[in-house]
Amino acid sequence: MARIQLNVLGLSYSQTQSGAYALVLTEQNGERRIPIIIGGCEAQAIAIALENLQPPRPLTHDLFYNFARTFEIKLKEVEIYKLEEGVFYSKLICSQGGKEVVIDARTSDAIALAVRFVCPIYTTEEIMAQASMVMDSSETGDDLDLGEEDKPAVTPTQEYSRFSLRELKSMLDQAVRDEDYEKASLIRDEIKRREQQSQ
Repeated sequence: MARIQLNVLGLSYSQTQSGAYALVLTEQNGERRIPIIIGGCEAQAIAIALENLQPPRPLTHDLFYNFARTFEIKLKEVEIYKLEEGVFYSKLICSQGGKEVVIDARTSDAIALAVRFVCPIYTTEEIMAQASMVMDSSETGDDLDLGEEDKPAVTPTQEYSRFSLRELKSMLDQAVRDEDYEKASLIRDEIKRREQQSQ
């Protein structure tokens, strides 16, 4: 059966559903996207890896990554292999010393590890047909319509527009030290926006 490679497009959250996040995956060579509802902790773990934030202490997925690397276990790929009653099922394909091992995992955890190991994510055409939506090629993750009151989970806000770049960088360091990763992501986005404007 032909497999489809997926990329992580981003995260969105709903103000109407407390703690509900949508992880959006997009096919590598196409326009279909799959939104997967995940918990806040898993969304935070994925956002931290996507933003390349370095927490002062390892989070659970960072610990798993460090453990695997210490014992020379490689995460080769993640496969989303089943969709049943709205629940996605995934497995980790790992290797150690030439031996391949398959481990069952929640999809949110599997993706959080995939972004840390920088390994490919695959699914089947059957799952794409059931769960995906097609968007215009000009649309981005910010355009994802998950409901009237939904908005991207990590966006620059006007709250930080009054600070200088130097102040923002200091605030970013403090947010990471305080393990306030949601705030750190917002500040980092504002810094990126400023740096892009100055180019």
